[in-house]
Amino acid sequence: MATKAKTKRVGSMQMTKESYQQKASKYQPKRNVLVNCWRAFWVGGVICLLGQILQNLYIHFFDFNEKTASNPTVATLIFLSVLLTGLGVYDNIGQYAGAGSAVPVTGFANSIASAAIEHRSEGYVLGVGGNMFKLAGSVIVFGVVAAFVAGLIKSIFKMIF
Repeated sequence: MATKAKTKRVGSMQMTKESYQQKASKYQPKRNVLVNCWRAFWVGGVICLLGQILQNLYIHFFDFNEKTASNPTVATLIFLSVLLTGLGVYDNIGQYAGAGSAVPVTGFANSIASAAIEHRSEGYVLGVGGNMFKLAGSVIVFGVVAAFVAGLIKSIFKMIF
């Protein structure tokens, strides 16, 4: 039995997509862009400030220089992000700060840890291993391809010049 597409009727008039969006926009909460930008700015800044403090601590107490202190600094930030994700705190930070918590390396670690936690009931190999990099996989692939292309261009320029 063939069926016809249903059209929405309000009273005696037919509702178009535009008129529906106009009516629906009356009931949607207004987004305060300025407040959202401020939250993202200061939370992202605090995360970066924490990274700078950690780097200075590694330089001062563990005799690293500026170049070698960056690796343990990033590793510490990733560890803290994964720990806070496991405790359920980083999700609250993300709800409050939006992109301010997603842009630094801590947001990347959070996305991987969240996927691993979500799929742990399916097992370690198929659940955690198979789903952990779904969200972050594109970032990893882009990073590897971009590094390869940059290295290739650098090698070609060294051969030519």
